[in-house]
Amino acid sequence: MSNNFKPVTHVIFDMDGLLLDTERIYTQITQMISDRFGKAYTWELKQSLMGFTGKDAAQKLVEGIGLPITPEEYIKESHVLYDQYFPTANLLPGVEKLVRHLNKHNIPIAVATSSGKEPMALKTQKHTELFKLFEPIVCASSDPEITHGKPDPSIFLVTASRFKPPVKPEQCLVFEDAPNGVKAGVAAGMQVVMVPDPRVSPELREGAALVLETLEQFKPEDFGLPPYSD
Repeated sequence: MSNNFKPVTHVIFDMDGLLLDTERIYTQITQMISDRFGKAYTWELKQSLMGFTGKDAAQKLVEGIGLPITPEEYIKESHVLYDQYFPTANLLPGVEKLVRHLNKHNIPIAVATSSGKEPMALKTQKHTELFKLFEPIVCASSDPEITHGKPDPSIFLVTASRFKPPVKPEQCLVFEDAPNGVKAGVAAGMQVVMVPDPRVSPELREGAALVLETLEQFKPEDFGLPPYSD
């Protein structure tokens, strides 16, 4: 195990852009709505919104793009498109291997997502068996205990408290793709492995214990977890 890392016993995964290829779908849907008004959805704006919960994200998105609709109207329109596109979401590289490996070795794993329960159900339709392996699954937008989205650390602290039995933050390793998620994990007192979009600038990767291109590169033994046998 590297001297740079501390051993962990529990693992917490973000979902969008980390487990599932949904960030691409979010971008596609937002641009479809923006196109109606001749507006562009830039990478800079998208990057700044990663990790925000539904209502906060909609407010900032409408203002950032300059859409002549209310956040509520944006949410209503986008949800119609979510119903159509989210069920097509695919797993990202290395996800299934890592999740099944940790489960096989009885390492507790959780999902901590900014999504609400209904979008979560849509996104995971093709992967219900895999997502049954996670306990707990915390959906920030639907959870009364979580009053602030990432970069606030509450989502990760709540998730740690819901493992059975609850665990201390330092026992948890977080996987994240977004800068706000990394900040939240670090603020919670957890080590964070970041798997960012390649366009994320170097300064926004700071704070992560480790940065990977895909989950395929992750070596569990670096954090005291059982190594892959193959």
